[in-house]
Amino acid sequence: MTKQHQGGFTLIELMIVVAIIGILAAVALPQYQDYIAKSQAAESVALAGSAKTAIAEYHQINGSYPTASTVPALSELAATGTYGALAANASGVLVVTMNASGVASAIAGKVFTFTPDTSGNTFRWTCTNNLGTGNEDLAPQNCKGATP
Repeated sequence: MTKQHQGGFTLIELMIVVAIIGILAAVALPQYQDYIAKSQAAESVALAGSAKTAIAEYHQINGSYPTASTVPALSELAATGTYGALAANASGVLVVTMNASGVASAIAGKVFTFTPDTSGNTFRWTCTNNLGTGNEDLAPQNCKGATP
């Protein structure tokens, strides 16, 4: 009589595979969460884009920043996105406040501030944030400075 050999995996082999998958998931999950937070934080730059253009153009024409009674008015520069809201103030500063819920916990309620700089006959924007120590890498590329 011939003995049949059954093929398959042993319990030890299956446990090793499960352990390897667990280790990979433990490494991948934080990286994925950081990726999500970065993409949500990037919305702050997109929200501020058109308002930055409008403020720069207004300043170049009038030599001052828009107010509540100018065209465009400050209220017209406000915008709301999926993950945050933009507000403008009379000194030309744009503030994007991330939502308190529905966003990655590392950026919930955080603020990205876009400040105009007209020194040296140029018009530049400086972006700062209050993400705090350990979360600086979540900020958009040109918004790495911390809010004083």
